[in-house]
Amino acid sequence: MNEKYIVSKQIKILAISFMLIGLVGIVYGFVSAPSNIEEAKEIAASKSHDSEHEDSEHEDSEHEDSEHSNKESEANHEVDHDKHLLNQLQNKPWASIYVPALFFMLISLGVLAFYAIQRASQAGWSIVLYRVMEGITGYLLLGCISVLIILLMSGLHFNHLFIWMDPDVVAHDEIIRNKTSYLNLPFFFIRAIIYVSGWVLYRNISRKLSIEQDNSTDINIHKKLFKFSAGFLAFFLISESMMSWDWIMSIDPHWFSTLFGWYVFAGAWVSGVTTIAIITIYLKSKNYLKFVNVSHIHDLAKFMFAISIFW
Repeated sequence: MNEKYIVSKQIKILAISFMLIGLVGIVYGFVSAPSNIEEAKEIAASKSHDSEHEDSEHEDSEHEDSEHSNKESEANHEVDHDKHLLNQLQNKPWASIYVPALFFMLISLGVLAFYAIQRASQAGWSIVLYRVMEGITGYLLLGCISVLIILLMSGLHFNHLFIWMDPDVVAHDEIIRNKTSYLNLPFFFIRAIIYVSGWVLYRNISRKLSIEQDNSTDINIHKKLFKFSAGFLAFFLISESMMSWDWIMSIDPHWFSTLFGWYVFAGAWVSGVTTIAIITIYLKSKNYLKFVNVSHIHDLAKFMFAISIFW
């Protein structure tokens, strides 16, 4: 359990190269995004989407008795459509950052939940994988900060990923107005801080106790880990569901699903356990994790298969 893996120079260079390529792509996405409606129209026209929008615009203009009112409504519709098009194109580079930020954060969170389940159930087979899990969850704080920064940018109106954060949209949308007691910026960020604080606190406490347990015969450490893990799982079930409503489902506040939290959890679980398996197999190939055998990999595969069936 005291083995330390040192990342090779080649892997570091490869990782940095991928990050630089991604950074160039992100910068290009922001530079190429339209800054006004005219530029948005030009981009839409170049991609041959104009004909589809024109068809939808002309379908509502066939009432001869109200020609004047139709012209006004058509003009208003065109303005709204143009604004929506601009926001949609400006959101693309933000979405290209937000999706992977959420994905990698959820991998770490899924591993943390899996780790807590192993601790709370006092499973014996997974003990040799604790350090792998703790290593993956080390990304959790950085991943959460990355997501929170994007959410903060949304709240400051640097993007339009969450339309309920736009007062103009809320003023003309009755469905969103009815949800403002929950979907409002102060409460939204208070919830976010509670989620992240609970996850990171458990991760750090369990990691500290786990290291202490390696060098101690005190059974109280094991009992503390059991209690902390059981309590964390209760908190996780609530916070993970609410997080999925806030950070993902509220992108489209007109839509809702009572099972959405489960879908997000299942995805995080499968991705997290898959990551554990991949890293374990890699480290085993480098002569680390000497106590890990084929049965451990099979057990991980069973967990992935079981959750995939219900997913």
